[in-house]
Amino acid sequence: MKSSISRRIMHFLYPTRCPVCGELIGYDEWFCTGCADKLTPYSGDFRIEAAESFSAAFEYDDNITPAVMLLKRGVCGNADFALGGALADVLKENGIAERADVIVPVPMYRSDERKRGYNQAELIAKVLSRRLGIELCRDAAVKLRPTAEQKTLDRVGREINLRNAFAVALPEVITEKRILIVDDVCTTGATMAELTSILLDNGAASAHCASCCKTPLKNKNKI
Repeated sequence: MKSSISRRIMHFLYPTRCPVCGELIGYDEWFCTGCADKLTPYSGDFRIEAAESFSAAFEYDDNITPAVMLLKRGVCGNADFALGGALADVLKENGIAERADVIVPVPMYRSDERKRGYNQAELIAKVLSRRLGIELCRDAAVKLRPTAEQKTLDRVGREINLRNAFAVALPEVITEKRILIVDDVCTTGATMAELTSILLDNGAASAHCASCCKTPLKNKNKI
């Protein structure tokens, strides 16, 4: 209820816009009708090593890209609400929401987060937490150093790039808990796989991974 009132007030001051095309929409809407009809729901069977499941709301294509780019450019707009809301519905429908105790967003390196103004994975995680009633812990895991973009590297390069990049900061929060790891976009899955491994090694009972968008893979066997 509190969130709904806040959105109504913000909508009055700064009218809500579709994060894809910028058209004015209702305060509780995700996308305009035209853009929503063009989005491709994710229907793949991608796996993350050691994770019990992977979920995504949309296939990452040209139709959803503008919304994702708003988040990555530090603008946000209605993108977190729209993408997070869509992912929350997927997690309800596939039963994963009932199998998670704590939401952990993929962390950013502190200087990168300061530059952008926020961690987009955390914004999405906040939407999920409100809609699903699952505890959010933004500080459970931290990123210790900057890394190159995973999409620019081959498989070996991705593994080296992420080695010792993450650490658990609050083990008491994740011990024996079922963790839902959240990010905005999943490309190869290497980042989520690394974070899954670290959380499990530090006492988490299980890990489920979810992203708003999943890029198509040429090689279906990639993890």
